[in-house]
Amino acid sequence: MSCLDVEEVNQKYSHFLLDAGDYVVSSSGTIGRVAEVYVDDLPCMLNTSVIRMRPEIDELDRRFLRYFLSSTLFQRQIESIAVGSAQLNYGPSHLKKMWIVLPPISEQHSIAKILGALDDKIELNRRMNATLEAMAQAVFKEWFVDGAKEEWKRKTIGELADIVGGSTPSTKKESYWTDGIHCWATPKDLSSLTVPVLLDTERHLSDAGLAEVGSGLLPIGTVLLSSRAPIGYIAIAEVATAVNQGFIALKAKPGVSNLFLWQWIRQSMDEIKNRANGSTFQEISKANFRPITLRVPPPERMKAYDTLVRPMYERLVANERESRTLAALRDTLLPKLMRGEVRVKEKPTSIAAQH
Repeated sequence: MSCLDVEEVNQKYSHFLLDAGDYVVSSSGTIGRVAEVYVDDLPCMLNTSVIRMRPEIDELDRRFLRYFLSSTLFQRQIESIAVGSAQLNYGPSHLKKMWIVLPPISEQHSIAKILGALDDKIELNRRMNATLEAMAQAVFKEWFVDGAKEEWKRKTIGELADIVGGSTPSTKKESYWTDGIHCWATPKDLSSLTVPVLLDTERHLSDAGLAEVGSGLLPIGTVLLSSRAPIGYIAIAEVATAVNQGFIALKAKPGVSNLFLWQWIRQSMDEIKNRANGSTFQEISKANFRPITLRVPPPERMKAYDTLVRPMYERLVANERESRTLAALRDTLLPKLMRGEVRVKEKPTSIAAQH
């Protein structure tokens, strides 16, 4: 098999090369997902499952286009034209016929500036949280991995935390789920987290549903580890929550920092996964998890770590709460702005697209 050099690719496939600032929209499978191409992504090329959007007219603010592509106005147009039985798809010819409500360029700038300010703050929080996580991890490694002492007592993780699992109340009984008020977590709730903090769950249980979960409502501060499909999602519950059977939940015992447990799990993931078994999918059981041993520092060392890292963690939580509030505000404003509810004048035009 031969490889093409860069010059040959540029000549033969220039039509499919992407530039920084391009937008790509998924056109099959999960349709309508939008992403921006950045300099760090280059070089890259289109494949058959995405369509390139490249604003090339003075009347169109590129960031305004980005928000339009995320709006319900655009997404509903896609849904109305997509075809396919096995999976939905659409093509560039369909996309070129779609319409965008285009206000004057000055108003586009204003709309993009309003929404962009929210996204910029969300992104700033994301980067800050990544730094805070890295700092907490670095301190743990320095103090308790590289700096572990032979004289520290070796204990099992089961001695440091109450280890519990969860269950799923019958989904056939609507009374367990209707008007639910109690959070109920599944690994899916952790899969989309950008920071290891659980603030809410997709589904909620009623009092009757909660009564069906043996471990009940786990307190704020519980460390959650997905134990199967896959093993390894981690979060600290910042809301009281019940969990399904896909978790190992750690409730720190007196004198043990849940932040220590959080970082210990991250550092020990290879060993945790090595203790998993299963024919259909790998799973780490509570029985195999509890006996894992570790060197435990003196109480004053554990407390010092918590004192140092706790403000970092609380800042991380506050940033995530703020980001969720800002995202909700953005998502509320976006359809109103795109529907023209705050505009005086509207000008329809077609969208230029290229596959």
